[in-house]
Amino acid sequence: MSRRSAFLQTDRRAEPAGTAGKAVCTLSEVFAATVGDAGAAGFVLSQLPVGKAPILWIQDRLSRRETGRPYLPGLGISRPLLLMEISRPADVLAAAEEGLRCKALSAVVAEIMGDPPALDFTATKRLAFRAEAAGLPCWLIRHGGTTDLSAARDRWRVASLPSLPLADDPGAPGDPRWRVELFRSRSRQPGLWVAHHDRAAHRLDLVPAVPDGAEAAAGRPAGQFAAG
Repeated sequence: MSRRSAFLQTDRRAEPAGTAGKAVCTLSEVFAATVGDAGAAGFVLSQLPVGKAPILWIQDRLSRRETGRPYLPGLGISRPLLLMEISRPADVLAAAEEGLRCKALSAVVAEIMGDPPALDFTATKRLAFRAEAAGLPCWLIRHGGTTDLSAARDRWRVASLPSLPLADDPGAPGDPRWRVELFRSRSRQPGLWVAHHDRAAHRLDLVPAVPDGAEAAAGRPAGQFAAG
């Protein structure tokens, strides 16, 4: 299987409820390109399994102040989203770990600003083990953080790109796109891609990025690469 086809996500509507995303039921870490870039959150949303079970979304106080609260009508999800705002990063990590013990959830997402002392290798190792034991994906979004030592199984850098044109109105924004880099992984080959989230098909397509940004500028439908 080619690198490109190995990363293309299948249509998750075809997966039985409760089993989608089993391959990523561990801790993944996403670094936003800049503070306030919503691409990291959008990329995480594109990776979450479909279903009816709620998502637990936790923010520390600084993330909430600098990046805002998730805007429910604009998220494009048809399930409950449980929002928690907690002052201290240490309490965010504790809440995420407790959330991973709840079998009624489908995923846990935590946003943390900077490099707080509580976010050390031990804390990430606890989250990774808890997510794998529970069979739930856990995503840690880092705003203004450094890529120091972490037990996250996959580590990404994400930057927003101009969205594709809307089919019914070329002047309006369509499906989102990001420049994504998987710079560390225990199970997949690292690389750099232009990612397109086909929201109607519940599919994330990844096109290898090139230095001059030809893929990003071309605006080609990423679905044409679905067959690998």
